[in-house]
Amino acid sequence: MAQVKALVITGYGTNCHAESAHAATQAGADSATVVYFSDLVAGRNRLEDYNFLIFPGGFLDGDDLGAAQAAALRWKFAKTKDGHALLDQLKAFFNAGGLVMGICNGFQLLVKLGLLPGLNGEYFDRQVSLSLNDSAKFEDRWVQLKANPNSPCVFTKGIDTLDLPIRHGEGKLIPKDDATLQALIDNNLIALQYAHPESGAPTQEYPFNPNGSPHAIAGLTDPSGRVLGLMPHPEAFNHKTNHPNWTRGIDTQLGTVLMENAVNHLKGQ
Repeated sequence: MAQVKALVITGYGTNCHAESAHAATQAGADSATVVYFSDLVAGRNRLEDYNFLIFPGGFLDGDDLGAAQAAALRWKFAKTKDGHALLDQLKAFFNAGGLVMGICNGFQLLVKLGLLPGLNGEYFDRQVSLSLNDSAKFEDRWVQLKANPNSPCVFTKGIDTLDLPIRHGEGKLIPKDDATLQALIDNNLIALQYAHPESGAPTQEYPFNPNGSPHAIAGLTDPSGRVLGLMPHPEAFNHKTNHPNWTRGIDTQLGTVLMENAVNHLKGQ
């Protein structure tokens, strides 16, 4: 059984790294190491030593130039101390079978870096983006999510619905064109959708869809199913008392189930 070694990247405004590392170990990872981006550049840590990479939430570079835009450029052009492109490490990590999760600001980074959605195998080529909520304000609330049972995503296997908190100002998915959106639908790369709490069906109705994302998109995967980016925060629902309705005795699945699925996938290799 393979050991699961999670790596959580922090720095430049990331602020959910501790919760993400805690959630990973709670989900069964053998270790969860928090590392600054600058440590990767300096060569003090290498992606090849891990198999579960987490880009947590926060406000990378203060969201200047757009959420995670500056960070995407940093990843694309950074060189390690020995002169090699850091992006090559990320490509090698993915090609070796590693799992990648991007949460909120991490999701924004993955789409602007082009690791998601990877349509037609075109990775690291931006095909979608995430932009300002239709409400033109920061949204902070709990939402219900519907998982796509036909998605290849290893993180969402066996999940029907899930309650998670969101807190973002730029969560509306913007596809490059109508054909790109249709390809996401046709290839089942929409892993999670905002759902109406009464019907359980995907919805465009505000505030249940908090940002106006088309087709109620809350999370995307890639064709391999090994990358998941989502705007809601699974790491923030790691105990039943996190849920606003916990005192009513409502038993809901913890958000860490997404990470449990990732851990089980890796341990099964």
